[in-house]
Amino acid sequence: MKYLHTMVRVKDIDESLRFYRDALGLVESHRKENDKGRFTLVFLHAPGDEDAKVELTYNWDPEEYSGGRNFGHLAYEVDDIYATCQHIQDQGHTIHRPPRDGWMAFVKSPDGISIELLQKGERKAPQEPWASMENTGTW
Repeated sequence: MKYLHTMVRVKDIDESLRFYRDALGLVESHRKENDKGRFTLVFLHAPGDEDAKVELTYNWDPEEYSGGRNFGHLAYEVDDIYATCQHIQDQGHTIHRPPRDGWMAFVKSPDGISIELLQKGERKAPQEPWASMENTGTW
């Protein structure tokens, strides 16, 4: 058995790509357009980790998706938790669970999917402004 990908449904493919690609830093590996089925699939992966993919499924006909928190979360290991969170925040996204401990943070995609960010290797020493930041909403 081999892990292939995780699929999440998205309401706005452009908004989702701005989050997953531009803010989170994932790389688009390929996409599939299906005119008959009226959907687009976009596959993304973390740089250097082409085997673990996220499939964004965009259905062309409007649908309302709820319960993103019920999905659980996607988890990514990052080289620098503070720099990653700063970049995501600079892109206009909320850090729902700041990396106060130098180890773990949570953000959400535009569709409410929780993304866990974990520091690679040893946890970093607590650092401001993260160390004193409060949680925002749910994560």
